[in-house]
Amino acid sequence: MMEFSSAFGERFSNFLDYRTARGYRRETYLRHFIKFDRWCMENHPGQTELSRELVLNWINDTTISSYNTAQRVASMRQFARYLCAIGEEAYILPEKYTPLKSRAAAYLFTDMELTALFSAIDQLPPTKKEPFLNEMAPTLYRLIYTCGLRPNEGRELLTENINFETGEILITHTKRNKERFVVISDDMLALARRYEQRRRIFCCKNPYVFPSANGGAMTTETVYSAFNRAWSHADLAGKYPGKVRVYDLRHRFASACLNRWLNDGENLMAMLPFLCEYMGHKSLSETAYYIHILPENIVKSSAVDWDKFNAMFPEVTD
Repeated sequence: MMEFSSAFGERFSNFLDYRTARGYRRETYLRHFIKFDRWCMENHPGQTELSRELVLNWINDTTISSYNTAQRVASMRQFARYLCAIGEEAYILPEKYTPLKSRAAAYLFTDMELTALFSAIDQLPPTKKEPFLNEMAPTLYRLIYTCGLRPNEGRELLTENINFETGEILITHTKRNKERFVVISDDMLALARRYEQRRRIFCCKNPYVFPSANGGAMTTETVYSAFNRAWSHADLAGKYPGKVRVYDLRHRFASACLNRWLNDGENLMAMLPFLCEYMGHKSLSETAYYIHILPENIVKSSAVDWDKFNAMFPEVTD
């Protein structure tokens, strides 16, 4: 049975025969080569050389999972090495090559969705793995939301880094190791104080604000899975809950700040550096990204200097 149809077909078969003779399973790369073969027939039917452009176009497919991307990288790299070994020109992917990935789309919760979400979070039950999840979750997710924290910054927060008198928090374990201070609101501080009193009873020896029953900080898996359970049970008045991430609480915080400044008549371009520093961004362009995802009223607003804004994102040329 003929497995391949493109100009690479015979070379694919020879490479797989070679690997099989060396004791490797033919099936390991077969399905990826079949997909690549069909893709070539549809998009590059006359292509005979395994060029850099061809390989990168095949690898940088944002519609597939990270696992499948890694499999494509491995199969193309080994095939290219084989072609070079038999005297052909072929592009070999570097060992530390990292495929391009698009930024995950931000989801901006509506007020109704946020209310329903936190109501569901407040009803999360304890689990066998985390018997005090019901105690921790309401404070953890509200802290992430009201302070615009990255999820890991919230779950890895140390008790020694919170001043329960002033509401100041030192954020460590950050992206790029850029430490910063944030100050929580009065309502959030009152909630944090009540939570801390209970935490001292059920886990006084663990240094983390949100401890795992197995020691250390609450795991990433627990933070994400509990959030997804709450969202799936949120009362959205018949609306089916789409896919969201804990990180979207941070997106909502940023968008709320920008909307508030807009309503107050502030110049958003002048305020961006403050938000940039508060959220721990490396550059102003990371913060300005949030202007892109805001509603139409901001897009048309004179509060945004679009000449300065567009200068943060230089046009990409070939």
